[in-house]
Amino acid sequence: MQPAPVTHSLPVVVIGGGNAGLSVAGRLRRQGVGEIVVIEPREQHVYAPLQSHIAGGLARASEAVRPQADVIPPGVEWIRDRVTSVDPHESTVTLSSGVAVQYGQLIVAAGIELRWDAVPGLAEAMHTPRGISSYTHALAAKASVALRDIREGTVVFVQPPEPATCAGVAQKPMYLANDWWRHDPSRHVRSVFVSPEPRAFQIDDISAELQRKIDEYGIETRYAHDVIEVHPESQEVVIGRGSARETMRYDLLHAIPPQAAAGWIAESGLGDADGFVDVDERMLRHRRFGNVWALGDATAVAPTRSGGGIRPQAKVLVKNLMSVMKGQEPRAAYDGYTVTPITVSRHTLVFGEFDREGHLAPTVPFWATLFRERRLTYVLDRWVLPWVYWNLILRGRD
Repeated sequence: MQPAPVTHSLPVVVIGGGNAGLSVAGRLRRQGVGEIVVIEPREQHVYAPLQSHIAGGLARASEAVRPQADVIPPGVEWIRDRVTSVDPHESTVTLSSGVAVQYGQLIVAAGIELRWDAVPGLAEAMHTPRGISSYTHALAAKASVALRDIREGTVVFVQPPEPATCAGVAQKPMYLANDWWRHDPSRHVRSVFVSPEPRAFQIDDISAELQRKIDEYGIETRYAHDVIEVHPESQEVVIGRGSARETMRYDLLHAIPPQAAAGWIAESGLGDADGFVDVDERMLRHRRFGNVWALGDATAVAPTRSGGGIRPQAKVLVKNLMSVMKGQEPRAAYDGYTVTPITVSRHTLVFGEFDREGHLAPTVPFWATLFRERRLTYVLDRWVLPWVYWNLILRGRD
């Protein structure tokens, strides 16, 4: 097959117009890089962390979405198209339209893909009134109404297996709903939490804080359990691990699907053993192709993928890329910091910050217990960070 004709040649090409892609593009533009193109097929830009608040009834759906054209950093070109392949030997990106773009430096910020079809019956369940989720904008709006209106029955909340984008935040609507229900004695709702992990969270202190809330709400747990299949017609979900199976009937199923890297990453020779972009975890530069970089969910550089981890990654990547473009050696290093903010009531939040070794890494160094349930961090997550995201992060100004 003949390669697509090259119709663009640009110094910097960014694949992905989400948090990671736009924050890097904005930073580079502010550093004086003149020609940057962002490739992104979606017309709407969604602030994903707010979707859990939408599902839990604490935010309007309209708060989380803006036109993509409105959030592209000034001076950055937007190509509305989808990437089908990358040729790192020829430094070209091929798009679904057949256009090929040549790059001097490539930044992969393609995120991670939701694989609803990975669990038999899960995609079909989401098309019924009983299937909800906080991981898409439409399903989060649907979840808000469903969780608000249920009066009795069983609600099953599912946390996705790794790899996933901020898997722990799948718990947020569970706590928000249970906090709502417990103040209405006329409701009789049974909550069941299904997680592939052996405990509430992988960090001891954070896990203990979350488990305390789980016990407080009386939520049943099925740890070290996977979702095997879903039968939407009978409203049943089959969970278990190995040969053990449990079939549970649900009145609502709040599920997050398995996730994976985009297929073209591995097909283009850019992937590691799991299909994510194979970059040095500190430098964020590809291990084999010196003009390829990556950050965010498309990589495996942090113990937990999260939007909060993208900010320090973007800073390091831009510093290193600017050094390379000036003919210097890159020296900035990403320490693996990530954060998982989990709302545990309608007014409080557990703000879990840690590094790649699993050590707590509070933003305020002398505040070792910042992870504990607090009203302050709830205000930060619900009100401050959305403003920072729209007005600073996407512009490369934070």
